[in-house]
Amino acid sequence: MWFLLPVLGLIIGTYLGSNITFQLPPIYIKYMSIAVLASLDSVFGGIKAILEDTFDGTILLSGFFTNALLAALLAYLGDRLGVDLYYAAVFAFGIRIFQNLAAIRHHSLTKYRQRKARIRGERNG
Repeated sequence: MWFLLPVLGLIIGTYLGSNITFQLPPIYIKYMSIAVLASLDSVFGGIKAILEDTFDGTILLSGFFTNALLAALLAYLGDRLGVDLYYAAVFAFGIRIFQNLAAIRHHSLTKYRQRKARIRGERNG
């Protein structure tokens, strides 16, 4: 029953996102891109933790807010200094997203192969 809540949220979010027009001021685009990367990093990290049976909601939420705040601070300080420090956050989040995605893919393929081998063993045995 609980799995319906995220699906419902996804459907509502997709509907609202496609039907509501909202233009972000150009000055905030850097900050928004970092916020999206921080959220994607947290989502993929959470999925990886679920697959590895190490998920902790407190760690997920604290990591999300800490990463987002640090990335926003880097971007802000970079703007103040005239240096594009937000690239450091983009680079770090990008690497982590791909590492988590690779771990999710590896775990999923391993489970799929194990399930397939088990089915073959049941047919032959």
